Amino acid sequence: MAAALGSVALAVRAILVTEIEADGRQLLEQESREFERFAAQGRDPATGRPFTDADRLLYTHLSRQYADDDEVLLGVQADGTVMHQDRQGPYNLADNAAVMARILNAPGATGRTSSPAGEIRWAKVRAEPRGGGRPATFVIAYFIDRDFAEVTRTMRVMGTVSAVALLGGAGIAWVVSGRILAPVRLVRRTAAEITEQDLARRIPVHRRDDVGELAATFNAMLDRLDQAFSTQRRFLDDAGHELRTPITIVRGHLELMGGDPQEREETLRLVTDELDRMSRIVEDLLLLAKAERPDFVEVQRIPLMELTSDIYAKVRALGDREWVLDGIGEAEVYVDPQRVTQAVVQLAHNAVQHTEPGGRILVGSAVDDRRVRLWVADSGPGVHPDDAERIFQRFAHGGAARHPRKGTGAGLGLAIVTAIASGHGGTVRLDSAPGQGARFELDLPRAGRERQGTQE
Repeated sequence: MAAALGSVALAVRAILVTEIEADGRQLLEQESREFERFAAQGRDPATGRPFTDADRLLYTHLSRQYADDDEVLLGVQADGTVMHQDRQGPYNLADNAAVMARILNAPGATGRTSSPAGEIRWAKVRAEPRGGGRPATFVIAYFIDRDFAEVTRTMRVMGTVSAVALLGGAGIAWVVSGRILAPVRLVRRTAAEITEQDLARRIPVHRRDDVGELAATFNAMLDRLDQAFSTQRRFLDDAGHELRTPITIVRGHLELMGGDPQEREETLRLVTDELDRMSRIVEDLLLLAKAERPDFVEVQRIPLMELTSDIYAKVRALGDREWVLDGIGEAEVYVDPQRVTQAVVQLAHNAVQHTEPGGRILVGSAVDDRRVRLWVADSGPGVHPDDAERIFQRFAHGGAARHPRKGTGAGLGLAIVTAIASGHGGTVRLDSAPGQGARFELDLPRAGRERQGTQE
């Protein structure tokens, strides 16, 4: 604002000075033209004839003029005598021989010079009498300093007004910016007070401008952080609980192990079994952690028929069940064959755990223009509706109907299947009812997640 006001002040001063200079030149030109016209066309009042005497011409013209406040009109005769009006103006220029000499001896018809009363803009016109007498000179002098003093006073007033405006604008800007930045300071203070242990605080949003949007975005970020920390704490608690049990079993058996060879052998078998279960839990946890990485799923083009056949051959070795190939899709699909195989085998493993020997388990696949589906269906006790969503969470187990033999897993299998489906951009669906078996189905995009995004 100060720079703008300063620029305006300089521009105004330049305009005023230019106008003063132009007015001075116009005045000198006007007075010169009037004298030239009077010398050419005027007549002597005493004779009624054109002027033949230059002194008479100067006297008559001066007597008919009325000079401005800052203007002096003079007539200089051939012998150097100066005729002037009764009104002297701001300074008696006729008595200053040095200034008059500079004007009369100057080569040009116009110019500027200094005087005790300030700077002068002047013009002179040579008067040649018609009768051939001695020539004379008509002098117009304009004292311009008083006009410049007006400019100085104007600029002083303008500077005062600008200073007041600048101070007032600064005060208003201080108040307005304080009100605008108050929510930002609130965001900063709230952010400084929030810790990992206290993520429940939120910023009140009462505005619908950019600052309000900032506060809302900050609150949404806190919601995500709170959810992430809660999930992390719950995950660590569940993992600690699942790992604490086998560790306790191992420690208890080792502490109670005696010297009997048969007892030692039995203890070692139990310890080895628990350590294997811990190893599987750790491997599943690492797999779920890797599911957050972008390279978790690496799709490739593969015949669905070949993939289904390979999966069916592998799952048949999981248990003594009636395995049925329920269908085979015949098309090229873009999936990660290792991850898909891992997911379907996990579903088949769950089906084996929840069916009796000889129970029926169906494995199949199908494909259409956009989607590819792979499923595992069993004839077990099914899933209770209350457990339909919970069993896909980490460390979650279904009800008793779904788990006739509890303790066979850590509850990470379906979470891994869900992570594999999500990595492909697909989902896992469950169709089940108590006593009617369960059908788990992988629904994946046929073109793969990355290729599908490119096509869309």
